[in-house]
Amino acid sequence: MADPHGFLSVDHRETPRRRPVPIRLMDYREVYEAGDPEQLRRQASRCMDCGVPFCHQGCPLGNLIPEFNDAMYRGELPRAVELLHATNNFPEFTGRACPAPCESACVLGINQPAVTIKQVEVTIVDQGFAAGLIQPVIPERITGHTVAVIGSGPSGLAAAQQLTRAGHTVVVYERDDRLGGLLRYGIPDFKLEKHHIDRRLDQMRSEGTRFKPSADIGADIRLEELQSSFDAVVVCTGATVPRDMDIGGRDLAGVEFAMDYLVPSNRVQAGEASSPGGAGEYIDARGKHVIIIGGGDTGADCLGTALRQAAASVTTLAIGAQPPADRSESDPWPTVPRIFEVQSSHEEGGTRRYLASTTGFVGDDQGRVIGIDVAETQYVDGRRIPAPGTEHRLDADLVLLALGFSGPEPEALELDVAAGGSFARDDSYSASAPGVFIAGDAGRGQSLIVWAIAEGRSVAAEVDRFLTGSSRLPEPVGPHDKSFKC
Repeated sequence: MADPHGFLSVDHRETPRRRPVPIRLMDYREVYEAGDPEQLRRQASRCMDCGVPFCHQGCPLGNLIPEFNDAMYRGELPRAVELLHATNNFPEFTGRACPAPCESACVLGINQPAVTIKQVEVTIVDQGFAAGLIQPVIPERITGHTVAVIGSGPSGLAAAQQLTRAGHTVVVYERDDRLGGLLRYGIPDFKLEKHHIDRRLDQMRSEGTRFKPSADIGADIRLEELQSSFDAVVVCTGATVPRDMDIGGRDLAGVEFAMDYLVPSNRVQAGEASSPGGAGEYIDARGKHVIIIGGGDTGADCLGTALRQAAASVTTLAIGAQPPADRSESDPWPTVPRIFEVQSSHEEGGTRRYLASTTGFVGDDQGRVIGIDVAETQYVDGRRIPAPGTEHRLDADLVLLALGFSGPEPEALELDVAAGGSFARDDSYSASAPGVFIAGDAGRGQSLIVWAIAEGRSVAAEVDRFLTGSSRLPEPVGPHDKSFKC
């Protein structure tokens, strides 16, 4: 513990300043300005080095948080980089796109704002790359075993890197033309600039991992072909089937899934006109009244994108009540609390409405959406239903459905599906097909990036054991483990 009095003398959170809203709405760059090293050092000093650090349990990766906080306080960047990568393959992704359940579990958070763990994490990796401390880890031996990984999102990349470093020959198949999965096309640049993905892919290539983009398993290549060509197959396709709304007017033009809006936008920011084959046309919100249904991270990404496109107005609707500003009795420490959150996109504009139940979409004679019918939500026998007599109409030229995802696309791989819609797997991540393993959202269902990486690391250990009879690779989580807040 670097400073035994740190949490007593510094009792508040400090994070880097965000660029002024009028400036950042003019581009898609990340919103944060360069951090102050002394500010970061003060925040690292607040870590209490608890006897039982619950942040370890809040994070499914088991990140060594007190240890790397201590290293950053002492100015020992090489040690911090080593500690961070001991448990996390891609801290530059989690430090930007993870909602930080470790901070919710921080012991200091019982009666003070939690330590800025996420900011310390992302600073370590960014400074580590800048200082040349993060280099390829070349395997000491080649086992002769081969593994195919389907999907280049966080779970697929984590599994591939771990297996490559264990000496196996790994090929990652990605159906998109560029690598990264939803990290690449589902998250806007203002939250995660894509050069962070590219430099990590360069590291993996140097280590020996091979990549085959534009390869749609199930269409271009059958799963059985991979099974016959490789000793093991790891399915990390994610949960990509969006949740829909079965209400009147759903088929109107201008009512779109969030990813059908975000993916083409991200492609344009990457200098691509559209997705291959002409699919996924760019949707421009300029001058339109935009309504986003769903108040989570994806909804916030849609909000920030629409504001940068100069939408006339943007309204976000959530069916539930506005969360409280602080923990409620039903969300005790160290669970992840449901509290009112202001992301960077919410600072930039738009209106947030709660207890709003969408009852129908309204169209014009050309079949385009011009509005939605909304009623106030009421709770009856634990169900959320529209309250009679509260119906009203909102103007809308573009409606984005950001309701989350129900699971993977089962018809593509013809694997058994569990009750929740995800691919079925046993306690060793094994699927119904021999030599096939399931990891990440494809098996867990929609979850956090930190869980995807943790499962990627764990499935790598199971595959290594399947191929060689034993494994020394870490296994931070099991396929049926749950977070503090299920």
